[in-house]
Amino acid sequence: QVQLVQSGGGLVQAGGSLRLSCAASGRTFSSYRMGWFRQTPGKEREYVAAISWSGGYTYYADSVKGRFTISRDNNNNTAYLQMNGLKPEDTAVYYCNAGERAIPGAYWGQGTQVTVSS
Repeated sequence: QVQLVQSGGGLVQAGGSLRLSCAASGRTFSSYRMGWFRQTPGKEREYVAAISWSGGYTYYADSVKGRFTISRDNNNNTAYLQMNGLKPEDTAVYYCNAGERAIPGAYWGQGTQVTVSS
């Protein structure tokens, strides 16, 4: 199993930037694909970004492409989501996710609130 602990997030004005971190413990971090999701009240969880084991492959939802960057540091067992050019519609609770074979996988972080003011 792997445990995921998130940090980062908060309140930012439109156009600003935030970085989310997801620190993993437990089994070998590099064995897991990592992803980020977000959710707003009354809506389904939205798939935002994902990254392969080595970091050589990434995926982005159209809504964040060109503004968000997913990355990972396998030496420090941490995944990141750099969010630039934030918009009010990016306001949500963001969750990191880990899976051995696919995203979404079985393991979730605790969630962190991101609020973008206009």
